[in-house]
Amino acid sequence: MSNQPIFALNQVKKVYDGRTVLNLAELTVHRGEILALVGPSGAGKSTLLRLLNFLEPASRGTVRFDGEMVTADLDLAQRRRVTTVFQRPLLLQRSVRANLRYGPGLRGQKLPPAVEDEWLERLGLMPLADQAAPKLSAGEAQRVALARALVTQPDVLLLDEPTANLDPSNVRIIESIIEAENQRSGMTVVLVTHNIFQARRIAHRTALLWAGELIEVAETEQFFNRPVREETAAFVRGDTVY
Repeated sequence: MSNQPIFALNQVKKVYDGRTVLNLAELTVHRGEILALVGPSGAGKSTLLRLLNFLEPASRGTVRFDGEMVTADLDLAQRRRVTTVFQRPLLLQRSVRANLRYGPGLRGQKLPPAVEDEWLERLGLMPLADQAAPKLSAGEAQRVALARALVTQPDVLLLDEPTANLDPSNVRIIESIIEAENQRSGMTVVLVTHNIFQARRIAHRTALLWAGELIEVAETEQFFNRPVREETAAFVRGDTVY
């Protein structure tokens, strides 16, 4: 992990219908880290993720990606370096294999059969390779969504509650793949989660968002064991309703 930021946000605000939902003085996402975003519902976590995946612009302030200012004219090649897996996977109404081939196909590339089979094996999907996506369980569908994102070899993977409502077996599979790819390729991961135990297990740093503001960001061990802010301590203790 490098201290060189892949994302740098400065004086960023996001406003909807006159209501400020995100107000960040400063936030950096380090290249190669796993950063967990935690906080109560409505704290601005998913809004921040939409700024990081270029789906929406900031209302005010600057967002830089790998040193380049993010604007509406950001090059498609730059945008494709970032990919997102959402809480509810949006899969094509086709086979598992067809879903894995989709991303490379958009780029005019063909997914090598050996790579395709490797990902099917790693995520325990080989027996389901020719299964239609609508017939998959929630955990299986989320594994397909993760594999589909990772076959494109992104520099940044954004995850919005990727294991919410999944059974422990699927949670373990998904977390292990995230950690393995982070270690193998140096892929940067930003993980939005309500599961503070998940943040504690896999994140290098953890950040607390509260009412749209960044309350504290620290190395995960310090965040949970020696928080600086009382709001963070209360959140870790479970005193906050979320």
